[in-house]
Amino acid sequence: MNKLSQTLQNTVAAATFATLLLITGNARAEDTIKVGVLHSLSGTMAISETTLKDTMLMLIDEQNKKGGLLGKKLEAVVVDPASNWPLFAEKARELLTKDKVAAIFGCWTSVSRKSVLPVIEELNGVLFYPVQYEGEESSKNVFYTGASPNQQAIPAVDYLMNDLKVKRWVLAGTDYVYPRTTNKILEAYLRSKGVAKKDIMINYTPFGHSDWQSIVADIKKFGSGNKKTAVVSTINGDANVPFYKELGNQGVSAEKIPVVAFSVGEEELSGIDTKPLVGHLAAWNYFMSIDSTKNAAFIKQWQDYTKNPKRVSNDPMEAHYIGFNMWVKAVEKAGSTDPAKVQEAIIGVEYPNLTGGTAKMLPNHHISKPVLIGEIQDNGQFLTVWQTNTLVDGDAWSDFLPESKPIIADWTAPISCGNYNTKTKKCSGQNYK
Repeated sequence: MNKLSQTLQNTVAAATFATLLLITGNARAEDTIKVGVLHSLSGTMAISETTLKDTMLMLIDEQNKKGGLLGKKLEAVVVDPASNWPLFAEKARELLTKDKVAAIFGCWTSVSRKSVLPVIEELNGVLFYPVQYEGEESSKNVFYTGASPNQQAIPAVDYLMNDLKVKRWVLAGTDYVYPRTTNKILEAYLRSKGVAKKDIMINYTPFGHSDWQSIVADIKKFGSGNKKTAVVSTINGDANVPFYKELGNQGVSAEKIPVVAFSVGEEELSGIDTKPLVGHLAAWNYFMSIDSTKNAAFIKQWQDYTKNPKRVSNDPMEAHYIGFNMWVKAVEKAGSTDPAKVQEAIIGVEYPNLTGGTAKMLPNHHISKPVLIGEIQDNGQFLTVWQTNTLVDGDAWSDFLPESKPIIADWTAPISCGNYNTKTKKCSGQNYK
């Protein structure tokens, strides 16, 4: 064989080998269903979001042990948007276009969700959002498995007003869309209940705020009169640690000025001394201390998976647990991971929650939940002091804002809209048909 023939033969062989590698690589990629995990593993929100990444890995691992999904293994694609809101959008785009994920489970803050939203809608992806939020939104591409205001904020205020006879209100939050919109709703609700404007104090601080001395002093002064005062806290992330420490330093006890938090759960309390905080409150839809067979099994699975008997569970973890299993059921029902087919199949899907009831995916892409009020105990757990008798359906649009009251979300025919005006009979925003 001459050199030219040998060279040609080698070239053909190399090309054939490369083609085989490409085919094999594509086959391997098609053998798995990729699931995007979009949670901050660094920065100010890592205190809350890292646990949710671990939760997703556990759920995916469990599903693979059951045989995967549609005959294929699930593959987690984990990215770190690092508490950087524009980076959330960039990472979401990479997950959908580069990694070709079938669904994304992620975000914590509303500003991160708002950042991701246009990308998810543009590329027709699917996002499962596991944290309480301010409402005033319903996207075809997002499934809101955390609480809307009528499943957390409003019941918490009702409890403080009716059971603890609170007359003065401090609305303290981190300075971004969730606290501002939630407090706008709460202020309107309080005013509708006859609370005077002078009896409502509103304060916002930046992410990661650490110097709480003067703010806590102002809260003490505001509550020093003869009217029972409470703090409704929408403070997010690691700023909660110095906030609660300063409450303890200044002797702001639950008996004097109770604090009810919407973003502080077992995970956040695990990093601080809770003894001075005993009796302060949190409003969630799940507590680790819930006595149910499913919850006991979930906690054992979690602690076994993390190999840490001290790891705690919390509300957003349960939201991912419900959302992930609803997605699995919808994919099985549709026989496909195609977003359009999943979006249609998931409406009406039910899955047991960890408190003993059953969550249902509603036409507005929210789910039904119980509402619980818990008192902080000295071991960092919550004692449930109040709960709803029935599950509460999540409402995307608040009845307490005049501009939102006539709006509903319904992603089923014939409406197929996230912001349908019941007065004008028109979809007042982007309408997906």
